Amino acid sequence: MSILIKTVRVAGFRGLENFQIDLEKTTVLTGMNNTGKTSLLKAMQIALGNRQFISPDDFFIRDNSSCEEITIDLLIVPVDDSGDESNDFIADWELLLTTDRIRTDGLKSFIPLRTICTLDPITSNYKTQQFILSDWPEFKSNNIDWYQHDNGRRTSFHFDEIPFFYMDAQRDIMEDTKQRSSYIGKMLANIEYSEKDIEEIETQIKLLNEKTVSSSDVLSNIKDTLKGLDSVMNSQSHGIEITPFTKKVRDLNKGMSIYYGDNKDSFPMEYHGMGTRSWSSLLTLKSFINQLAIHAKKKKVVFFPLLAIEEPEAHLHPNAQKKIFGQIDEIPGQKIISTHSPYIAATAELKQIRSLYKNEQVYCGRIKIDKLNEEDIRQIKRQVISHRGEIIFSKLIVFFEGETEEQALPIFAKKYFCRTHVEIGLDFVGVGGEGNYLPFIRFAEGLGMPWLIFSDAEPSTKKSVVKQVENCDTAKNTTDVVVYLDDGNNFERQLIVDGFQNEIKECILNLYEFCNEQHRMTKEPEILNYDDYELYKEIANKYKKTKYGPAVAEKIVESGKELPPKIIALFNKIETTLKLEGAGA
Repeated sequence: MSILIKTVRVAGFRGLENFQIDLEKTTVLTGMNNTGKTSLLKAMQIALGNRQFISPDDFFIRDNSSCEEITIDLLIVPVDDSGDESNDFIADWELLLTTDRIRTDGLKSFIPLRTICTLDPITSNYKTQQFILSDWPEFKSNNIDWYQHDNGRRTSFHFDEIPFFYMDAQRDIMEDTKQRSSYIGKMLANIEYSEKDIEEIETQIKLLNEKTVSSSDVLSNIKDTLKGLDSVMNSQSHGIEITPFTKKVRDLNKGMSIYYGDNKDSFPMEYHGMGTRSWSSLLTLKSFINQLAIHAKKKKVVFFPLLAIEEPEAHLHPNAQKKIFGQIDEIPGQKIISTHSPYIAATAELKQIRSLYKNEQVYCGRIKIDKLNEEDIRQIKRQVISHRGEIIFSKLIVFFEGETEEQALPIFAKKYFCRTHVEIGLDFVGVGGEGNYLPFIRFAEGLGMPWLIFSDAEPSTKKSVVKQVENCDTAKNTTDVVVYLDDGNNFERQLIVDGFQNEIKECILNLYEFCNEQHRMTKEPEILNYDDYELYKEIANKYKKTKYGPAVAEKIVESGKELPPKIIALFNKIETTLKLEGAGA
């Protein structure tokens, strides 16, 4: 039995005007840059850890006006051994948290904590006040936001048994070993030995030092020369000692080095790259927390650490990124991981992923797995996250059936928007067939990411698309999120109907493999006389369509003609959704 920070709310802090997130025991925060991932971790640090870093820039600004206070609410709940929320705190946690902080809704117990930061106009300092709320209000009810509710009883809360650890992306084990305040520094400063162990170790060190000096002509010569000090020092000298190795056990940590290598050679940590050094720093935090957990167990007291970790994937290759998530997940307590790694997201459980998306304000998306069966979850993990995990970091995703669109649409988009789809934050994703949309749109819808479908218009396809949109648990109307080609058309046939026969013929001639010049002279007139059926048969051939897709798109762009109408209709929806300015060709 333990506890969990179930919900965090933040108002008025950096880019988080009014934000809420529900957490798991291990939560993976994803999303594009500047969506508020670091701000969330820093807000938790204010509520639970160091508050010294607050500055005027931390107060949310809108229309050149800063808000007057920062509000951070935490909801702590009891959980059972399986991690599920339970009704009551066990006696040990109740004793630590105290009954006057515990609230109940008549069924379940919880602790609602509030932290408010304001500027003191008299001292020009930032002051922090803490409160216990009388209840846990709705996020918004009757047009009243959660932070507008009464603060409750003023108090203070800091629990050594619930320590907060923050590790940013700049960690380096080499820097850690130099700082007594680092996690490894704290562990080295608290190394303990028995009196017997100290005596034995220092005796061995003394023998090692004597052997090292006596075996070296250089060190022996230095020692003999330094004996000249005895003639000028007015003291009771015990002679000169040279100790290549530290003399006392208490000083062992001062000269400690870390070596790492393969089964043949090892090298000092400073010779290794930032990936190894960053990883090592994170693992020392894991070791530090494990030591605290062991100590708490010996003392028979409760212990629940909270970890906020930024970009654990920094400088690591994909397989290492997958492995490091498992190592973090094993650490006792609750972990919140901010990441840009699709590999970490793919390794996490679906319920652990939270996506922060910024539109007019920041909001948090999650996939509600309680509405999905095991096969639904498996499809999202296998078809979407494992193979197209990068789309977690999109501003908008366009789904379609096949590879031709995936190659052609980015070319058309660059022409229309006058910049690449990557610069805009667009992802064009082929789902591999008309019946495969559902896992993708469930994924995007759950994480709160805007999405569109660019669909073929055969009757069976349209029917399938409508059914899948209806099954994805969305309030969106099909006409708002789907752009169909003209009735009965797929992508290749639509280009012919739109009048791009000449451009298609030029591409066929450019890509056709002629055996010799005579073959060219015979075949070229034949291609130029292709009717629509023959053109379609050539560019829709499943063995050739992928090479024709980008070539035809490039040729259409080069022609100076207006883009196909359905393409323009799709881009208009993108333009409207993302509120893009200056787009269009």
